[in-house]
Amino acid sequence: MSINFKSAAPLVSVIIPTYNRPEYLKQAIASAVNQTYKQIEIIVSDNCSDENPQAIIDSFKDVRIRFIRHPENIGMLANQMNAFKMARGKYVASLHDDDMWNEDFLAKLVPILEANSNLVLAFCDQYIIDGNGNINYVGTEENTRGFKRNVLAPGIHQDFAKIGLIDKSIPTAASCLIRNHVINWDSIPQEVGGMWDLYLTYLCCISGYSAYYYPERLTRYRAHEQTDTMLSGSKNATAKIRKAQSEIFCYKIFMEDFRLQEFHKYFQGKYSDAHTTLGIGLLRNKQITAARPYLWQALKQQKLNLRTLAALIFSFTLQLLANQLVGVSE
Repeated sequence: MSINFKSAAPLVSVIIPTYNRPEYLKQAIASAVNQTYKQIEIIVSDNCSDENPQAIIDSFKDVRIRFIRHPENIGMLANQMNAFKMARGKYVASLHDDDMWNEDFLAKLVPILEANSNLVLAFCDQYIIDGNGNINYVGTEENTRGFKRNVLAPGIHQDFAKIGLIDKSIPTAASCLIRNHVINWDSIPQEVGGMWDLYLTYLCCISGYSAYYYPERLTRYRAHEQTDTMLSGSKNATAKIRKAQSEIFCYKIFMEDFRLQEFHKYFQGKYSDAHTTLGIGLLRNKQITAARPYLWQALKQQKLNLRTLAALIFSFTLQLLANQLVGVSE
């Protein structure tokens, strides 16, 4: 099957960054190949996985797949952005290497964007699946409610900053189709890290375009022990530090954007919370001196936060114990 660039149907670029998930990757690619909307290119960007996934790519025998393998690990964000920059499609969609799409995902969202040139994106709801691909129905309902898609009106939303940046209803990285030319992919700084999808939502929010919500579950988001959400919500100190640093960077930009002034208080709170999270992550890494300034900063920004205060007190306790141990060893 070849891509017909003269076709009346617009080209859609499907972006699949991957790293060390061969079995999941095969399922993700299959869900793209099997789309009933056929005018697509599939860009698989491998971030120097331990095992070269070339054989997986070849097994599909589909000329629509473009495969790039980096000779060294360039980091998650760079791998993702490089693939976006290669996209030739009128529309782009990100597909995680561990997620899947229903076969009609693109067929239902492309016509919506084609019918209204004032739309920057169209998005849908999603199923939550486990590591084996089984639908977690309870988790799915919780996900829909948690991101307020259960009460979100279907159709066009002209001003969607609250939907995108406060409620986080738009799953930009997994269940969203974006008008490619609106986004300058070089404008996404490396400091956003794992929060790149929220920053991309921000760029869409300030674009002057509108968004469209299609209230059907057309994708399958896999929740397992290696997802960034699971890692940052666990006791993994490195993941917490990485996520908090990204949040601090993003929310500082959001706070300073005059177009988002009505949400300043919310962003300020998230900015402060991220300082506390970063401080706690550094404490868990036994970086006491590095942690304390972030905790002090968080206290200055908040009236009284017991979590921050407890962490700050704990930092002095750790320091005291460390000094005592040094004294004993001497």
